[in-house]
Amino acid sequence: MKNSKMITIDKKTHIDDKKLQFALKRLMDIILSLIGIIILLPVYLIIIIAIKLESKGATVFKQVRVGKDGENFTIYKFRTMIVQAESKRTLNIDPSDLENFVFQSKSDSRITKVGSFLRKSSLDEIPQFFNVLFGQMSLVGPRPEIPEVVKYYPKSYHQRLLVLPGITGLAQISGRGEIELGKTVAYDLNYIKDFSVILDIKILFLTVLSVFKKEGAY
Repeated sequence: MKNSKMITIDKKTHIDDKKLQFALKRLMDIILSLIGIIILLPVYLIIIIAIKLESKGATVFKQVRVGKDGENFTIYKFRTMIVQAESKRTLNIDPSDLENFVFQSKSDSRITKVGSFLRKSSLDEIPQFFNVLFGQMSLVGPRPEIPEVVKYYPKSYHQRLLVLPGITGLAQISGRGEIELGKTVAYDLNYIKDFSVILDIKILFLTVLSVFKKEGAY
């Protein structure tokens, strides 16, 4: 594992000394997630109907992810794959080459037609506004990883668990689902190191641009 380029974050310096910034971040999360849920309610209903018309099964996909301080939580997404897709998932994880692991695939045959649209438009992620409201996630932060990958994390990678995971983040505006884990972690650690509410606002703005351009989404 090549970790020589990974930065080291001092929790006291970069986390504890920014308590006011994190308090403002949480306030922004609550306000914006509530606004998002209310405004997007008609969109939620349309998506639910579209998913139901194409295939039977639950419209909301639930999955265990690893959050802040290594605590597991249930993430919510609109279902974009066939029913029981998880049982057909094959993760090719090489612990000795974890930095080159890519979770998503452009040619995943399990993705439905409606699901493909939802992924490209990132509308599959909007149920995570509830995760944000519940305090399990933030609007901005490292994307939450699945436990099967986290168990292979080297010590330097665990630093990305110092903050709440996010719906979007520095890595997502830099490549979204198509960059390797090593690069993703490097982006995440730089985000944590340089965190500020202003940086969050900038990332949210750039996320909107990335979504409209459909960069790295599939």
